[in-house]
Amino acid sequence: MSDTELAKDLGLVSAMTIGIGTMIGAGIFVLPGVAAQEAGPIVVASFVIGGLIAMVNALSVSELGTAMPRAGGGYYYVNRALGPVFGSIAGMGDWMGLAFASAFYCIGFGQYLTTLVPIPGVPFLNEIQIGALLAGMAFVGVNYVGAKETGGIQTVIVTLLLGILTAFAVAGWFSFDYATLAGSDGLAPFGTGAILPGTALVFVSFLGYAKIATVAEELKDPGRNLPIAIIGSVAIVTVLYAILVTLMLGVVSWPELSQDAPVAQAAQLAFPASIGPVGGVAAAAATIMTLGALLATASSANASILASARINFAMGRDKIVTNWLNEIHPNYATPYRSILVTGAVIVVFIALLGRDIEILAKAASVLHLIVYALMNVALIVFREADPEYDPEFTVPFYPVTPIAGALLSLGLVAFMDEIEIALSGVFVVVALGWYAVYARTRTPQEGVLSSYLRDEETNVPGPVVDAADAVAPNGGEGPTIMVALSNPRTEGALVTLAGALAAAQGGRVVATHVITVPDQTPLDAASEQPVEAESERLLADAKRDAESFDVPIETRSILSHRGLHEVFDAATESGADTLVMGYGGNHLAAGRAEGTLDELAHDLPCDVLVLDGETFDPERVLIPTAGGISSDLSAAVGAALRETTGAAVTLLHVADDETEGRAFLTEWAGEHDLGDAALRVESGDVETAIERAAKDHTLMVVGATERGLLSRLVRDSLLVDVIDDVETSVLLAERPRTRSLRERLFGRR
Repeated sequence: MSDTELAKDLGLVSAMTIGIGTMIGAGIFVLPGVAAQEAGPIVVASFVIGGLIAMVNALSVSELGTAMPRAGGGYYYVNRALGPVFGSIAGMGDWMGLAFASAFYCIGFGQYLTTLVPIPGVPFLNEIQIGALLAGMAFVGVNYVGAKETGGIQTVIVTLLLGILTAFAVAGWFSFDYATLAGSDGLAPFGTGAILPGTALVFVSFLGYAKIATVAEELKDPGRNLPIAIIGSVAIVTVLYAILVTLMLGVVSWPELSQDAPVAQAAQLAFPASIGPVGGVAAAAATIMTLGALLATASSANASILASARINFAMGRDKIVTNWLNEIHPNYATPYRSILVTGAVIVVFIALLGRDIEILAKAASVLHLIVYALMNVALIVFREADPEYDPEFTVPFYPVTPIAGALLSLGLVAFMDEIEIALSGVFVVVALGWYAVYARTRTPQEGVLSSYLRDEETNVPGPVVDAADAVAPNGGEGPTIMVALSNPRTEGALVTLAGALAAAQGGRVVATHVITVPDQTPLDAASEQPVEAESERLLADAKRDAESFDVPIETRSILSHRGLHEVFDAATESGADTLVMGYGGNHLAAGRAEGTLDELAHDLPCDVLVLDGETFDPERVLIPTAGGISSDLSAAVGAALRETTGAAVTLLHVADDETEGRAFLTEWAGEHDLGDAALRVESGDVETAIERAAKDHTLMVVGATERGLLSRLVRDSLLVDVIDDVETSVLLAERPRTRSLRERLFGRR
């Protein structure tokens, strides 16, 4: 399959607007009033220190981003360097940190919304929470249907925000009063010891610059532009925050600064003072600032929800979370389940914690700070243990910079409140538990650190190596191919097919014998019958047949009353990527891998291949195709058989116009790594054309029909007569796809 590269069409300015636009949100429009109550006017120093800590981490993110321009952000770097146990923590931290941040942004949106529109409260929820819930559901809906910001729109948003804030800064400069800033108790009424707790509160204002690294593949000259964009956006935002907060506190004394809409309040006072008593100017200024706040918080919330889906995709790719979460919507092409789950978490956070915005802000910061600390450690591991690590940008003063980044990140966590640390601790424990129970037996990814410790075993203390081995993943390399066995006559053919697929993909085979027991017979009684000995012989033959492909194979037998249903359940439990089974009834002729009732009620657990025949001869493989998701699976099987058995693959397309048909087949072959396959274009009746072509081949791989059940009852499925009439063995390939009841009955439009 040919690699697809992203066009490098993002310049430096576009990259910087991504970082600035993500950071300018509720942090500046909401937190100054809340933070001022914690620290007084010296909270300006809290923003500056937060920016400096972000800057140190930004240096490390820049290096990692130029070395590995991949989606997934901090999770990806940590998982590759430190392994999936820490990758699980980073993934959960990033995901839940974004959920807390999104809830925080939604609350900020609700605070400003209530200044424009009266919103009634309900029992247990105030008007701000109601506005936040409406906003949150709207943002989730936007991501669900796939609407997104383009680079141009993001640039427009950032330009508008910077224009609005610049206008406020100019007005605030002329209205600034140092006496108002200092107040009667001086710049530090709570002492300088309040600076770092203030930093812990406002650090959420600096989240988001790492998002720039996720678009490194699309940047022009990423080795130069990526670090400039990341570091530059943090520097610009830090200076902007320091100026704006100083001006706010010089216009409105800190005890009186609004905790809900501080920018709008300060603007209302600053503009009349700067240009004279003009009627309506104060109200207009406040309204403009409110609209700017709504735009900023909406942009940040939407970006956070979108980023969470990318993290789930990255974890799903490494099998740390189930790919069920990353199911793509058939109409909108979005990971709708991931978005809905994230949206549900955000709604819960808003409802339960929305009355105390500090908890949301600090919880988001704690989780991200943990990830930042791990990222800095990951950078050191890559530098010291990975000879292939080759970043285009390197942090200055290595290793001082990443060590300082890790220590500063964890040190700032110490200034959070107990409740935020406890909440974050819960998610870390959940991540470790999830890894132990689920991910460890599925993920094949081993970190650079584990490999290094194993290679340097003689120079590393034994307990360290033992600890690394104790948490190492044991999910095996590559995908899992489960083969369901029931008949000794078909065992060899099925295991040969499964072994060929596993060898091509670097995977493993799980041979499963499901022994169907009559409902009248208790399963414990059946286990005492000679059937167990027969199962052992069958599975022993499977092991022997798989040896020729040199792939790992596991065997197991299952006693069940449910037959085929148990096969699908076993595939789910074993985390199978592909299920191989034999033709077990008349359901195959209907053109699908399931029976009629199952087709209406269930979705397949994974890719399914059903072989019709007792022999498996892949010498000459025919793949008829008209496109479609299951034909994609047919192509993958053909490519695997060509690689492992030397099969000669022929692609067949039936079309009235031979030129158009050949053009379609040529493009389809190139997209599916079958560019060297023989191409055959036939015209006329599809069934007749397939039967004619099948005579010259030893195996035909066909995709499952897209037609619905009722339409097949009215007019037979193409596969009915083809399977009955051809002498060639037929392999039915069906790829799982979520279908509505209408699609199950009538097919796709």
